Amino acid sequence: MDNLNNECILVCVYYGPNGERLIKRGCKIANMLQAPLYILTIDSKPFDELDAEKVFYIEKWKEYANANASAQFIMKDNESRPVTKVIAEVAREKQVTQIILGQTAHSRWEQITKGSIINSLVRDIPFVDLHIISVSRYIRDGEGLYRDGVRAYLIKDGEQYRLSFSHEKNTEYEGIFFKETDTDFDNGIFRFMKDAETMQVLVHDGIVTEFKNVDMNTAMGLDDSDE
Repeated sequence: MDNLNNECILVCVYYGPNGERLIKRGCKIANMLQAPLYILTIDSKPFDELDAEKVFYIEKWKEYANANASAQFIMKDNESRPVTKVIAEVAREKQVTQIILGQTAHSRWEQITKGSIINSLVRDIPFVDLHIISVSRYIRDGEGLYRDGVRAYLIKDGEQYRLSFSHEKNTEYEGIFFKETDTDFDNGIFRFMKDAETMQVLVHDGIVTEFKNVDMNTAMGLDDSDE
């Protein structure tokens, strides 16, 4: 891809479903400007110590990068430095001109919206445009709302699987459960790894009756029309 405008886009994501929305926004801008795109996430722990929930999100972000010819995923793990220092380092190394950050409730990236950290980024990388994008705590589909994902487990129970929020001896799968908000029952979507592939299955009243894969973006309303 010819970078006609000498632009370079960096999307900074942290764990949670809103990362996909930020990446899609970055892809649109990068494609419009015919610019390279970098997707960055930062964690203080080494990659091999991350739990299943974090690994799921990382694998999804990698899929987005692989699907876009101009995109590259960057993982900075085992980091003790402030996130702003890491962002600035990557921005200089990749000659980034625009950075996209998400203002997500109850996430580490909330720090980015505070004046002192904004000032730190502006001071460290004054040549970069900052885009602070407000995103919802919830994700939605055409009919209702899903809560943010929480760690959960599937326990074999006869011909079906029972959802549990604590690890038991007979746990078969560990993953993320996205619960519908307008119900007192455990209805929603369970996302997990099976045979080295990511699967999303429907949960009704805490039970999974079949491993029929459903599209996460369609089910949760994360398609391009949401932008």
